[in-house]
Amino acid sequence: MDAKNHKLNSSKLLDVPLNVSNPMLCFKCDYKRKIRMNEVTIMDLPRVIMVEILSRLPIKSIFCCKTVCKLWYHLLTSDPLFLKLYHTSNFPCILFSDDDSITSLLELKADYDYKSQPLNRPIVLSPKFHLPPLKLKPQVLIGSCNGFVCLLDGSTYDEKHSVYINNPLLGEYFKLKLPEWEKSLRNVAYGFCYSEASGQYKVLRLVFRKLLDHPIISELEVYTLGVDENWRNVGQVPCPVWYHFGKVYVNGALHWLADEKNESIYSFDIGTEKLKSLPPPPCLKTQWWLTLAELGNCLFLTDSNIDRQCVDIWWMKQYGIAESWTKDCILMDSLPPGMGRYSLEMILIWKDGEILMQNGRRLASYNPKEKKSKEVNVYNSGTVATRYIPSFHSLKTVMGNNFQVSNVYSKTQII
Repeated sequence: MDAKNHKLNSSKLLDVPLNVSNPMLCFKCDYKRKIRMNEVTIMDLPRVIMVEILSRLPIKSIFCCKTVCKLWYHLLTSDPLFLKLYHTSNFPCILFSDDDSITSLLELKADYDYKSQPLNRPIVLSPKFHLPPLKLKPQVLIGSCNGFVCLLDGSTYDEKHSVYINNPLLGEYFKLKLPEWEKSLRNVAYGFCYSEASGQYKVLRLVFRKLLDHPIISELEVYTLGVDENWRNVGQVPCPVWYHFGKVYVNGALHWLADEKNESIYSFDIGTEKLKSLPPPPCLKTQWWLTLAELGNCLFLTDSNIDRQCVDIWWMKQYGIAESWTKDCILMDSLPPGMGRYSLEMILIWKDGEILMQNGRRLASYNPKEKKSKEVNVYNSGTVATRYIPSFHSLKTVMGNNFQVSNVYSKTQII
């Protein structure tokens, strides 16, 4: 009797059911419970280590982790340490868009596979979770800064168009209030930029007016996010231009090419809000085949003149110095078969200094040292590829409390 009472008391202490007919079962239950008590999961790690691990995940995995629990949701959307670590450890990305909307996001990981199209599958950006409620067509990506994108909904010839600021990773957006459409307006163009000196984001609006007995006048208007309630007119632009306006950011300024009758490169200093011109490369014969880009924090010019069997590429090694323009060329024979010179857009510098470029829906990577290029296969890419720096910073930190930031979707209940 004493032995039976001893077994009962032991089982009660271990808090496992006693099975007198099978003593080995009791031993196994006790052993498994002790293992569970000694297990350490990621939830037991210090916050610093947990954030360090989460910051190294690809974007698609972070989307999944956000819905695990409240702790991870707040870590991934508002924790300052995660936002800082993720910004310094993330992979370069590109946004794909077609003529009417943004379609997907592609991470260019260190082990990116050039050949395997099924593996190189972009993340689809669904309007249900990532993008503001765009209703008109075309829907155009104006620009991208630090994870925020500026989107145009509608035609710039139409007074009913809208402009949005959006963080597609968080599904947040803000709709800008545009000035009233005047009868003298013929067209507008937009640019999106960031001032590192002031930490402010600004939207530029290039306005084309037709007045009686006057040629078309171009005026520049500025709107500072979270600060301005109205657009500010900062003066006239000396020559009309709208193609690729405001898409090239170098040295704290936005740059664009003038029209084909003028060889100047214009820049708008985001901090001082002053306009100036920069010297173009020497011996340029035409403006018809020129495209401007930013690569490696340098101003970069591509000349695809039809009279030559190569594509000339120019680097401005020292900003603003005419003598610093350095010329290189991409031989047509070095491009992948069938990839033409026309509309050859330079996107970014990635693996070992290679230049990622696009022609239509095709991507290629050019090695300047070896003078060779190879095709980069992507599953279901778009017609336009834009460099993108992913960020989980909330748009609310930019707009402040005086402006209403909306969410694409209503937040689900997180346990």
